[in-house]
Amino acid sequence: MHTAQIAAAVDPTLALLTVEEAARRLQIGRTVCYRLISSGELESITVGHLRRVPADAVPEFVARRRTHHRPAHIAA
Repeated sequence: MHTAQIAAAVDPTLALLTVEEAARRLQIGRTVCYRLISSGELESITVGHLRRVPADAVPEFVARRRTHHRPAHIAA
């Protein structure tokens, strides 16, 4: 899927995502997404018996990863 197709397929009005939707947005597998949730790296909440990821938690996770994993010196 190209970026434009992904943007068209993503509903920006959703406040909560399923774990599968969050994984799809991060382009990772469901199991890895659950691991990130278990470790506290990716925020999630429960609604009844369901696990949901707040939609704004996905870009926040990416921003934290970019900040923490940015190389100090980039060779030209």
